[in-house]
Amino acid sequence: MTFHATVLTLYPEMFPGHLGYSLSGKAMERGDWSLEAVQIRDFAKDKHRTVDDTPAGGGAGMVLKPDILAQAIDSLAQDSRPRLLMSPRGKPLTQERVRELAVGEGVVIVCGRFEGVDQRVIDGRQLEEVSIGDYILSGGEPAALTVLDAVVRILPGVMGNALSGTHESFETGLLEHPHYTRPQEFEGVAIPSVLTSGNHAAIDKWRHEQALALTKARRPDLLKQDAQPVTK
Repeated sequence: MTFHATVLTLYPEMFPGHLGYSLSGKAMERGDWSLEAVQIRDFAKDKHRTVDDTPAGGGAGMVLKPDILAQAIDSLAQDSRPRLLMSPRGKPLTQERVRELAVGEGVVIVCGRFEGVDQRVIDGRQLEEVSIGDYILSGGEPAALTVLDAVVRILPGVMGNALSGTHESFETGLLEHPHYTRPQEFEGVAIPSVLTSGNHAAIDKWRHEQALALTKARRPDLLKQDAQPVTK
């Protein structure tokens, strides 16, 4: 089954962006996933192709017009793909949600611009508001690319090593442990001896301890009492 992503945007030329390169680009060439960028402005009927208007009640900025955006959404195939709206007020994106999206048939992503989207479209078209962090971007396009990057990389066959995705930050409830590679010594610092010992039980224990310490120091909110060492 091909994972099909549709992005509604005022800047379709921003896609596929970096997703057209490396593993995701090769996966797209193979047909493992596809991407369609829909120009919202194509659904405006006036000669200026107007897509925004002033906010009701006053205030700064502009708001995407509900009739234009609704028509753009309604032009898509009426399937079971979730409809996401990239929004700083949305629910934070998690690796768990990424995995849920990856096992589906695809996703529709609406890229917000200006001050936001008319609430009637959010409610009427059942858009799931999603945030990639507590900061403001100039538009939803970079956030949409981030969501797709996170999803595509865990689609079956995209990563060369199937284990690559299971030992990463957030997959075990902890941040990822430190990594090392040759040369054995770099700038006077050697690779921790446990990693070259050949004792896989000791290596797993060391990695778990390091991951736990990093998580406690940097992201204590992620800690789970049932987090366990990852073993092969």
